[in-house]
Amino acid sequence: MAGQQMARTLQQLDIRLKRAYEPASSDDGARILVDRLWPRGVRKADAAIDHWVKEIAPSTELRRWFGHDPRRWKEFQRRYRAELSHQPELLNEIRARARNGPVTLVYAARDETHNEAVVLRDTLMG
Repeated sequence: MAGQQMARTLQQLDIRLKRAYEPASSDDGARILVDRLWPRGVRKADAAIDHWVKEIAPSTELRRWFGHDPRRWKEFQRRYRAELSHQPELLNEIRARARNGPVTLVYAARDETHNEAVVLRDTLMG
């Protein structure tokens, strides 16, 4: 029974993704920057970031190894999920926010399919 209730709760999460270079929107809800580094060329005043959770970003070593190379995507996902498994408090904080309204994970990567925000969203959604 508890597993079914948890599954229902996770399905109700409203987690969206958006590049840091796209304009903020009123329907973004809480905007959380999930990169370790501030996006190049983006002024803090223009970014409309509510929270910057750099600790949840991939480690510098993993980010450099991946280099946004799609050929390394599967292994990047595995390694990043392993890193995320050591951050249950941060994951739970974001889930709690997403239960109360939309959460937009903001990232800087050009590739909208192969980036840490995609892995993070999928991990949060269970």
